[in-house]
This record gives sequence, structure tokens and C-alpha cells, in this order.
Amino acid sequence: MRTVDTRGLSCPQPLILFHQALAENPAEPLDVLVDNEASLENVTRAAEKKGWSVASHEEGGGVFRLELRR
Repeated sequence: MRTVDTRGLSCPQPLILFHQALAENPAEPLDVLVDNEASLENVTRAAEKKGWSVASHEEGGGVFRLELRR
């Protein structure tokens, strides 16, 4: 499983990194760390549009782990 750490980045950068990770290996499960509401919503929406199920878990300190699975 891969983890894409986008903490400290604002959109669209987390979304770009998410798409790059999918392009590298479109079938492997992916976790994305985000630390703002816009990134949380945008990455979740983009992943769901591509057919991924998304589970969001608060890590603390305003950080969320998005678990993307097929």
C-alpha cells in the first residue's frame, strides 16, 4: 500500500498528487493524508468518480487519512 502525504499543501496540489499516484499504479490501494477541508472534499470526490471507495479517518491535529480501495 502506498501513502501520499499532502499535508501542508492546498488544492489543487493534493489532487494533482493523487492523480499522479493513480497513474503510476492504478490498481494498488492508496492512502492520502490531507490537512484541510478543501483537499478532503476534492480528493474524496475525485476518487469516488474513478470508482474507488473512500474511508476517512481523523488522525488528529486536523489531519485526515483517506483510505482508497477498489
